[in-house]
Amino acid sequence: MHYHQYYPVDVINGPGTRATLFVSGCEHQCPGCYNQSTWRLDGGKPFDAAMSDRIIQDLNDSRIKRRGLSLSGGDPLHPANVPQVLALVRRVRAECPGKDIWCWTGYLLGELSPAQRELIALLDVLVDGKFEKELADPGLLWRGSSNQIIHDLNAWREREHKGLIPCQRLA
Repeated sequence: MHYHQYYPVDVINGPGTRATLFVSGCEHQCPGCYNQSTWRLDGGKPFDAAMSDRIIQDLNDSRIKRRGLSLSGGDPLHPANVPQVLALVRRVRAECPGKDIWCWTGYLLGELSPAQRELIALLDVLVDGKFEKELADPGLLWRGSSNQIIHDLNAWREREHKGLIPCQRLA
């Protein structure tokens, strides 16, 4: 996997102060995308153990309290990215207690592969759907177009656990 950009301190991509990783690779290539430079899978820099370690260190840095990690791109759920994004998410869950994880994807929640579902089972929030230029609205919070949905996966799991929604499991 490659990544295009890493922001150790970010207040734009999700609530609170966060660390944000923009991965490379997106097969959706939405017209009007503001991040076209992230479309190529081999663009940017290789994501390696040192970058994974840095993200964990930043999330645990007590000098700048971060609420969590945001994953964007490109597309973190691009099939080629899933194995390394999943490994990173597992590390965050194991080594950064109390941090939330947000992820943006052009894929729709109901259309995810088993590997993608395994990854989102560890997320707190998923923002899904392709950016649609004709539905773009700069006033929207944490999404670019009105078709994109912010899924609070923890609330979804809680409702499912209580039997309030008859849906199949995330993973």
